[in-house]
Amino acid sequence: MRTYIDMETYPRKSHFEYFGSLAYPYVGFTANVDVTKLLAFAKEKGGSSFLACLWAAATAANAVPELRQRIVNGQIVEFDHCDTAHTVALSDRTFVNCRTDCRMSLEEFLVDGKNKQEQVKNLHGFVTTAEDETPLIFASCMPWVAFTQVIQPTPIPADSNPRIVFGKYIRQGEQTLMPLSLQGNHALIDGWHIGEFYRMFQKLNDEL
Repeated sequence: MRTYIDMETYPRKSHFEYFGSLAYPYVGFTANVDVTKLLAFAKEKGGSSFLACLWAAATAANAVPELRQRIVNGQIVEFDHCDTAHTVALSDRTFVNCRTDCRMSLEEFLVDGKNKQEQVKNLHGFVTTAEDETPLIFASCMPWVAFTQVIQPTPIPADSNPRIVFGKYIRQGEQTLMPLSLQGNHALIDGWHIGEFYRMFQKLNDEL
């Protein structure tokens, strides 16, 4: 389901017009988040720690309406849900994209996500999807580096799909932290919306 935003009553109309006019309209942050409980849950269930973090990130992003908004033919469209498209590594060090839906429990997602990953491992090549047909949240992982900044590849003209990257775990006492990067189109989101994403991600970990 999609809803078209009325630009005459849209409070960020001037922001949308200004940032939408830029050659590079993106805004992004990287912060360390506590994933201790997410990893413990995945280990207990025999599941993937990446998928546990992906479930939390996708659920958090979908909880922020502005991260479900996309620019389609110059108009803002808000979708009721956005799937994730994440990278799955192959033995030849290339990768394929895997699409998942987070609208289930974490335990169910660990099973469903693993099954979907196995299904795409026989595919090869990089597949893109038309944004106006399937709004996505792109996700990837850089488990070799505890990064503090990420520069994402972006298309021309600019798109409005958020991009998420996970980094190498950092042990800090009894906690396990993880660099989490979020990038979005500044025409649609500001720092407050990004802050809400991080707050919700942390809440999902803490409540396990």
